[in-house]
Amino acid sequence: MIEIKDLTKKFGDFTAVDRLNLTIETGEFFGLLGPNGAGKTTTISMLSTVLLPTSGEIRIDGKVLDRRASSEKKKISVVTQEYSMRQDMTINEVMEYQGRLYYLPKDVRKKKADELLEFAGLTEYRRRVVRHLSGGMKRKLMICRALMTEPEILLLDEPTAGMDALARRQMWNLLRQLQSRNLTILLTTHFIDEAQTLCNRVALMNKGKMDVIDTPDSLIKQLGPYAVDETAKDTLSSRYFADRNSAVEYLSTCNESAALRNTTLEDVFLSRMGRNITSR
Repeated sequence: MIEIKDLTKKFGDFTAVDRLNLTIETGEFFGLLGPNGAGKTTTISMLSTVLLPTSGEIRIDGKVLDRRASSEKKKISVVTQEYSMRQDMTINEVMEYQGRLYYLPKDVRKKKADELLEFAGLTEYRRRVVRHLSGGMKRKLMICRALMTEPEILLLDEPTAGMDALARRQMWNLLRQLQSRNLTILLTTHFIDEAQTLCNRVALMNKGKMDVIDTPDSLIKQLGPYAVDETAKDTLSSRYFADRNSAVEYLSTCNESAALRNTTLEDVFLSRMGRNITSR
């Protein structure tokens, strides 16, 4: 379990994360959403101990996490936004280096690398250098590398950034399989459909503050599970309804460009942004 209590990070007079409180259960797939500058990556950086909090604390299974808490740090692996691998290494060399970095015995390194590359569908490319991999392959390799130490918590900061639609779906399938291993996953993403598909719960934050935490289904239900989109004077507007009959009744009064559809988590995000979330 991850417990975040009054977590705050300041850079001079600028407050990047402002008294954040959050609990993520063991085995939960949790999404952290927000506009650019919301404080998501700063939060991930504090969870990985790259940054230290200005105040507040993080607890892992009841124990305070800091740079000296080696047993708690070993439970965590991070996949960052940037490709943090040497471009002249092969996949085999990346996995071997990661194993050596954590003092894994040779037979364990080989066994884990074989299993993880097979799991990610990278076995046939294992002798290819990183610079010749597609963006999707690089992301998969970063996840394989992060799993070499058998972490209990996986922090994913924009793991599908730059991927095409097919590669994103392949990554989703990979992440679903990881969740079945009772791995606790914290995901930040700008793809709201990704969070709706993968996450048990999501949190919306902005300007370092928490706005709301709930399941995607519950947030959609609160807004209204049925949406009517209408275009007027080159402007698209949406209205949300608690039941289909009300949505259909309203649709009958609209112009021919109007359409009925199911509400998505992206609608929730945009609705709350317009109401009480502002970009930095």
